Amino acid sequence: MFIDQVKIYVKAGDGGNGSVSFRREKFVPKGGPDGGDGGKGGDVVIEASPQLSTLIDLRYQQHYKVKHGVHGSGHMAYGKASPDRIIPVPVGTLIRNFETEEILGDLVMAGQRVVVAKGGQGGRGNTHFKSSTQQAPLEAEVGGIGQDFWLTLELKLLADVGLVGFPNAGKSSLMAAMTRAHPKVGDYPFTTLHPNLGVATWRGSNGRDLHVTVADVPGLIEGAHEGKGLGIQFLKHLERTTALLHLVDTSEMAMGDPVHDFEVIREEMYRYHPKMHDKPFFVAATKIDIAGNREKIEQIQRHCAEKEIPFFEVSSATGDGVTDLIRTLSITVEQHRNNSHQSLDYVSRDQSIP
Repeated sequence: MFIDQVKIYVKAGDGGNGSVSFRREKFVPKGGPDGGDGGKGGDVVIEASPQLSTLIDLRYQQHYKVKHGVHGSGHMAYGKASPDRIIPVPVGTLIRNFETEEILGDLVMAGQRVVVAKGGQGGRGNTHFKSSTQQAPLEAEVGGIGQDFWLTLELKLLADVGLVGFPNAGKSSLMAAMTRAHPKVGDYPFTTLHPNLGVATWRGSNGRDLHVTVADVPGLIEGAHEGKGLGIQFLKHLERTTALLHLVDTSEMAMGDPVHDFEVIREEMYRYHPKMHDKPFFVAATKIDIAGNREKIEQIQRHCAEKEIPFFEVSSATGDGVTDLIRTLSITVEQHRNNSHQSLDYVSRDQSIP
């Protein structure tokens, strides 16, 4: 089951109390305070794990509490701090405070972590309150209270290329032809009910293999940005992609006008997030092996030429055009990665709430 949004409750550990104790030993005429400090309460930490691909585990366990630190005791015995609680989540998880909607962390790298609730500090024992005027203090601190929050965790897939289009446009079939993934394929709308990931490989000019992650999201319909169909539930998974590949069904069985279908999807993505138009964009006419006459193909081809959008003709069944498409997408992704590495000076792997 693919779960990409959950609400959880986290409670960090309380600090242990400081101790009020006095030294009482035989042959020691002058004792004095010897109460130890309490231990620190553990933090709640969320960490990105490459082994996870869904938030399903957090759907069934929604409460995460950390034990409090151990209280201090006599003979200057300090209480033991309680261990932190690590919650693993998939890479690409966005963490928000449920009440304020403040973003606490955006985990985009494996191993990256964020402290979402800080444990309370241990209270000081009575040894800290001894002075020249107070030789036998009866005062000790109570341990600090650990933070607690309700959090919203939202998974946005990390992919290089996102496949978009109307239901039954051939996205799953093309993804299977481009990658080693095996998404569900059928001759009916909404075959894909949740995003699928696959990896396409291209041998670059330097002789090294370039791996490009492709995301196949459920088909969009008019009004998707308002939640119609599967709508906004999966549009968010296109936000992090480097490039978008729009598939248009040009087979003789397709009922709609290809240009109209193309513009509807473009408008839905723009209304969801205007920055979608800033991404490199490609169009592929699919199912050309059953296109009949070429009228629909030429129609969408002319439209793309007018808008200066790269256009491809592909057949997932025969493999025609797939290699050229992978090569172009790979070059685009590689250029983006090179530019990102040049502009990125430092990315912190550890974050924490204020």
